[in-house]
Amino acid sequence: MTRHIPILFLVLLLALCFSAGALESFLKISSNDAELASRFLPPSGAHLLGTDELGRDVFIRLLYGGQVSLLVALCAGLVSAVIGTGIGMAAGYAGGRWDALLMRLTDMLISLPALPLLIILSALDLGKLGIDAQATPAISLYKIIAIISLLSWTTVARLARARALSLREMDFVRAARAMGVSGLRIVMRHIFPNLLGTVVVATALAAGNIILLESVLSFLGLGIQPPLPSWGNMLTNAQETIWEHARLTVYPGAMIFVTVLAFNFLGDRLQLALDPKAAQRI
Repeated sequence: MTRHIPILFLVLLLALCFSAGALESFLKISSNDAELASRFLPPSGAHLLGTDELGRDVFIRLLYGGQVSLLVALCAGLVSAVIGTGIGMAAGYAGGRWDALLMRLTDMLISLPALPLLIILSALDLGKLGIDAQATPAISLYKIIAIISLLSWTTVARLARARALSLREMDFVRAARAMGVSGLRIVMRHIFPNLLGTVVVATALAAGNIILLESVLSFLGLGIQPPLPSWGNMLTNAQETIWEHARLTVYPGAMIFVTVLAFNFLGDRLQLALDPKAAQRI
């Protein structure tokens, strides 16, 4: 039963976070409207986790922040998995010059300092591109997803290439080539299904890292922008009152810690489930 705890936790967290709107209406609480007369209220029946520096309900904002953080993790993880799998399969199966070209591109991206590069890209002014980010707060969400996706596919590409290199020498792939099956068909029918397990495990493990990256960028003021809440910018808002009201930093910090831990355990469980030989080595 304990091995299913990470999955159950993530399913419950997703259900709870994405029901934030219904809970907000049911409890008749606004997550964005400031009520200065209700600042820093302690946990109570009306406010399960109390209120923040603007009198907003912390519990509801924590759920909305979970929506954003989980959405970034899932979307960026999926996009980076698609990019990395495509590049890794192409390099591993084609070999030769294509392999060298694609892997040198991957090596160049790996050699770049990830966090400083993310900070620079996040700080780009979208207004110069004709995009009014102030008029559409969700633009910051799409921007973070795009930036993290474009910089997070290298690990998946490496793993997919390594698996494709071994699979292309298997007898069933050799037989398909001897029968005149096209390279694209071999990749889609034989290579891709057999490396999918590796990609799924890598994506689950990467999701936790993506949550950390988004939280760091939001904490620095370069990620998700208000009024959209995220666990990272909730930490930013709470840092000025950390000594007087430490609970405002504990809640989002604890959610980041537990969620990342759950994704890491999920990756381990998926590896055991998709690779029976791994279970025998433990």
